[in-house]
Amino acid sequence: MTSKHRIGRRRVLGAVGAASVVSIAGCADDDPEEEPADDDDEPDAAIEVEPGEMVFEGWTAGWEGVEPDGIADEQNPTIALQDGETYTFTWTNEDGGRHNIEIRDTDDEVIGDYQTEVIDEEGAEQSLEFEVEEGMVYYICEPHESTMRGEIEIV
Repeated sequence: MTSKHRIGRRRVLGAVGAASVVSIAGCADDDPEEEPADDDDEPDAAIEVEPGEMVFEGWTAGWEGVEPDGIADEQNPTIALQDGETYTFTWTNEDGGRHNIEIRDTDDEVIGDYQTEVIDEEGAEQSLEFEVEEGMVYYICEPHESTMRGEIEIV
């Protein structure tokens, strides 16, 4: 074996050692006693919404509340609606994705005819008027059920 090979190995071992030190140093700020915050541990508190119109922006990443003030800037807010009252869910397609709005029950089935057609025109607006009834649990966008899903609580 020539010294050229030993130098090569030394350089490799030195580089691996340096990378390990850098990697370990990057962990020095971690406090083993401190657990990371997990926003999914507790459900969001329901925001009570008076009968009337709720306005949302529709993004593939989620429903963003606009009006009333209680839901403004909230993503997929859990909304508390009054049993037997009439609400209008109005939303704007903000990203040109395929979106609609549906009201669903615990079995994830659309309640009655509380759904709109899927639209994909950026800036287009839809409204869905509905009377709150027992069994309403979710408002969702059918093409994006996993990201555009909010909960309904009936009060």
